[in-house]
Amino acid sequence: MMNILPEPLARHLPSLSEAPVPLLPLQPLLYRIVRRVAREHPELFERLGKHQRTDFVIDLTDMPFALHLRPYPPSLILRAVRRDRLPRHKASIAGDFATLLGLLDAEVDGDAIFFSRDLVIGGDTEAVVTLRNALDDVEGSIADTVASMFGPAGRLALNKLAARSRTSPTEDAFE
Repeated sequence: MMNILPEPLARHLPSLSEAPVPLLPLQPLLYRIVRRVAREHPELFERLGKHQRTDFVIDLTDMPFALHLRPYPPSLILRAVRRDRLPRHKASIAGDFATLLGLLDAEVDGDAIFFSRDLVIGGDTEAVVTLRNALDDVEGSIADTVASMFGPAGRLALNKLAARSRTSPTEDAFE
C-alpha cells in the first residue's frame, strides 16, 4: 500500500496498531457478555467460591488493552482497561487472544501453555487455578454462548478466530 502522506509527516505519526483505542464503546458490550455468561453458566461462578470477589486482570498481549474481571454475580465486572491504568487486582493472566480463547473453553492444556510461557500468571495463583478449574468444568462452550449473542455474524467470527488459534504458535498445546 502506498503511503499518501509526505515522508516527514508520516514518520511522526503512530501506526494504527499503536493508536489509542477508545474503550468506552466496549464497556456496555463487555457488561452484556458477562451477564449472559453468568445467566447461562451459573455453575462457573459457584465453583469460584471465595474467589468470586477476586479482581483479575487479563492481559490480552496482542490487543491494545487488558480486561478487568470480578466474577461476583451480585456486582459482575468485565471491562476494558488501559495497561497504564490497571485497577488494583489480586491475580493476573497474560497471553495472546488465541491462547486465551482456547483456554476459555478448555481447548488447550493450561499446564502446557503455562510451561511453554505462552501464558503468564501473577499474584494469587490459587485464584487463577480456581478460575481455570471452573472454566474446565463448564458444560458447553462459553465462547459459543458469547458468539450466539451476535447471531450468524458472531458464530462466523468465532469460527474464524478458532481456526486462527489452531494455526498459532501454541498449536502443540491444543488437544
